[in-house]
Amino acid sequence: MKLWAIADIHLSFKSNRDEWAKLESRGEDDGLILAGDVGESLKTLNEAFEVAKQRFKHVFWVPGNHELYTSATAPEDELHLRGEAKYMACVMAAKKHGVLTPEDDFMTWIYENEDGIQAGAVICPVFTLYDYSFRPDHVTREGALDWAMEEGIRATDESLLYPTPYSSRDEWCNRLVQQCETKLDRAAETGLPLVIINHWPLREDTIFIPKVPRFTLWCGTKKTENWHKKYHAKVIVTGHLHVRRTDWIDGVRFEEVSLGYPRQWKEAKDAGNDVNTMMREILPGPHPPEPGMEPPTAWRGLGTIELERPQVRRPMLRRYTTTT
Repeated sequence: MKLWAIADIHLSFKSNRDEWAKLESRGEDDGLILAGDVGESLKTLNEAFEVAKQRFKHVFWVPGNHELYTSATAPEDELHLRGEAKYMACVMAAKKHGVLTPEDDFMTWIYENEDGIQAGAVICPVFTLYDYSFRPDHVTREGALDWAMEEGIRATDESLLYPTPYSSRDEWCNRLVQQCETKLDRAAETGLPLVIINHWPLREDTIFIPKVPRFTLWCGTKKTENWHKKYHAKVIVTGHLHVRRTDWIDGVRFEEVSLGYPRQWKEAKDAGNDVNTMMREILPGPHPPEPGMEPPTAWRGLGTIELERPQVRRPMLRRYTTTT
């Protein structure tokens, strides 16, 4: 049983939908993680889940910010779904296809590990959102949005991601983190290592987005930065950044598994990759490094390992809304 992962497939783009239709089956007992940003509508989610379940025995999904959007152009039967109601509608769509979500019990995964020995791990899909705490110490919460706007950054979330029924996204995030910790506490009691799946990064130091550096506000919460140690995680799986990378921190593997918008993975596609080769193997995965011998970040812009730090030229200052 192998476990694979991909995030940010953004099926609202036709070329990405066409690629998703090419998804291939793996082993008969293999599983697939969809780490958020599948699409904005329930119709898109249903289509994605149908394809995934046809190819994989087990499918896990966590929401990204795009699943939570409610826009004026949404299907008529979704216009009333905002915030938590939109999330729960997505959960119901997943359940219809037998896809596991953060609302389900965690699953124990039995597999042959990197040494060829039968092992187990608990697969933990979670949903945390963000609370604007990924910011410099001198920037207050009240001044955070103004700080981002100094460089023309204002996430589309501010217009389309409603916190209903909570007073703010911060409050919703705080509630979600508390709920996640309760479930993770129980999972840790099994003594098995955890595979924690979230759309948003758990640690600020795994974020590298030089074109939009102040977009970190919408990238997570500092409340989760120690989860990998607190819960004895084996792997942390996230998306959101559209910057594929592998990090080893405190002996724990962090995998950013985004595909991204068509233009963002065009170079990888031109190099011969497709949605199947862009997926990341989570379990069993590579052999962990020796203590104190953790390798540097492995950048995977082309889907393969690239050891050099990506060279990204920052754009000239301009005002725009980013939709990562």
